[in-house]
Order: sequence, then structure tokens, then C-alpha cells
Amino acid sequence: MSHDVFFPLPAPLTLAEVAALSGARLAVADEAQAAELGARTITGVGTLETAGPDELAFCDTVQFAEKLGTVRAGAVITAERFAAKAPPGLVVLIAPRPAAAFLAVTRFLFPGALKPLSIFGQDGVAPGAQVHPKARLEDGVTVDPGAVIGPGAEIGAGTIVCAGAIIGPNVRIGRNCAIGPGASVIHAFLGNGVIIHGGARIGSDGFGYQPSPRGHVKVPQIGRVVIQDDVEIGANTTIDRGALTDTVIGEGTKIDNLVQIAHNVVTGRHCIVVSQTGISGSTTLGDFVMLGGQVGVVGHATIGTGAQIAASSNVKGDVPPGVRWGGSPAKPVREWFREVTTLKRLAAASARRGGNDGEGEGSGE
Repeated sequence: MSHDVFFPLPAPLTLAEVAALSGARLAVADEAQAAELGARTITGVGTLETAGPDELAFCDTVQFAEKLGTVRAGAVITAERFAAKAPPGLVVLIAPRPAAAFLAVTRFLFPGALKPLSIFGQDGVAPGAQVHPKARLEDGVTVDPGAVIGPGAEIGAGTIVCAGAIIGPNVRIGRNCAIGPGASVIHAFLGNGVIIHGGARIGSDGFGYQPSPRGHVKVPQIGRVVIQDDVEIGANTTIDRGALTDTVIGEGTKIDNLVQIAHNVVTGRHCIVVSQTGISGSTTLGDFVMLGGQVGVVGHATIGTGAQIAASSNVKGDVPPGVRWGGSPAKPVREWFREVTTLKRLAAASARRGGNDGEGEGSGE
């Protein structure tokens, strides 16, 4: 598989360098063979199915181990227990965690794939960018054409503001951040190493209205969004600013594409929030919380540290720390599975008895 169109490779890596980067070891009989195999090079990476003779693949499950006999890769990183399945001639590197070892190599080879890069490919402030005279940019900031940076904004060294992005007045952005194409950041403070992908909307109005006999009266949203270090926010995700207090995204949290986070939400450190999840206002997530895709969380709920919520679940109240919940409404996973299993058994029993499924009821026939 060729990667060089969008992600050029550096110089080829020797397998000895691969071993050093990944913490893996070459499966060899003696030092002479180690020197010979260690001098071989790879020029890319791929899957067991797609990797060619000059590329590296990995295998970390029984299912994929069955495919080792047919791979065309030049080398493979795998676990000790799968090494015997490799065919003669395939160079094997042994690692306790093959996927993590392979990831270390891939990150080294493709650093440009880790965050948005300049669309224009030019350092500094490009022609066509609109940077207000009262904005303050440290040396080493890159601003693409079409980006707009408002008065009083401050941006740290090493940060990239891609084409069409908008940085509002008085926004603070730390060092080594990336603001993707077309993203907007207003009413927000960002730490260091924050990645915001294209089209994300950070700091827009929270959804707040007070009903009245004359209609819905808009409540001013005068809080901020505070995003701590090393947070990553996916494409077209929206994070609303707080009403009176702040919306806070904790250090190291990773948020997928198409997520909605409402006003006054506070997440802990290193949370995972998967695509199409919606978190209602004033919800609190502890550290290391994981929300699967399409989870809905009602407002003012607290989800405890380390809790995991299964995809498509509906959280209607507080969740204790360290639990795994799922379903609608969400409940402990074992309880949810028992309910689903019971319903399946009842339905199957009804079908065997030829039970009425409700068709024709009330038709008058």
C-alpha cells in the first residue's frame, strides 16, 4: 500500500531500528543472523493482507495468526505464541504487545498524520490570512490563507491555524496546537498540544431559553470553554460555552467526530467520547470515563471515574465509578444482558406457541 502521496516516508528503517523503536526483538537463532536480518530495511507499513515485501505488518490475535502463512510482508511484529505460525523467510519480531509496538513504528514514520498540518504548506503567516494588529503570536506560529485571528487573541509557538479557521477575540491558544481547516474557536482558552479537527465549533452559545407567555426568552451564555493540555477534538464536533460557569474538557481527553457537548459540562482527564454522542448541560464526567457511539446523557448527571457506557445507551441519572453500563435507560451491563436475553426467550417461546403478534388487532375483521 502506497502512503507517499499524502504522507511521505522518511528514509527507510532497518529492522534493527524497528526493534529499537518498538521494543520488539528479532526472533533469530544467533548473533550473526541478528546482524544480517537487522540490516534489512522497510519502506512502509501495511496489514497482513496488504503489506508487500518491503513493508512491516503486525499480528496480535488468533484470528490473524491463521493468516501468517500467506503474508507477503517483509517483516511482522507478533507475540511469542504466534511466531511458530510464520512461514520460512518471513522476518519475525517478538513483542509482548504487538499492536503497541507497531504503533510506535507507525507514529515515527508518519508524524504528519498525527494532527492537521498547514494546508498551504508555508511557515509563518501566509498571504491572505487576516491577523488583527492587536493579536499576539509567538514566533513559530503558522497561519494559513483565509484564517482570521481576532483582536487580543494569543497563540503559542508551534501552533498551526489552518485555512479558513477562525480564532475569536481574546482567545488563548497554547503551544504546539493544531486548529483544523474551517474550525472556529471563540470564548475559549486552550492549553498546550490541543488538536481541533476541521469544522469543529468551540465556544458557541449554550442552548438556554426561559419559557414565557410570549415565547422563549434567550438566556445569555457568558461562560467560557476551557480545554486542557493534550485534548483532541474531532471534525464537526461542537462544544458550547458555559452559561455562568465554564465548560471544561480535561487533560488528555479524546473526543470523536460529530459529538455535541452542551454548556457547563465538565469532563475529567483522559476521557473517551465516541462519535454522535450527546452530553446535555451541566453533566460531569470523572477521569477515564468512556462513552460509546451514540450515547445520550441527560443534564446534571454525574458519571463516575472509570465508568464505561455501551454504544447507543441512554444515561438518565448518575452512574457510579468503575462500572460498565448499557441499555436504555442505562443500567449495569449484566442486568441489561439478562433483560435482553429474557425478552428473546419470551419472544421465541411465543413464536413456538404460535402466539398472536398483534397483527390485525382493532381492524374489526
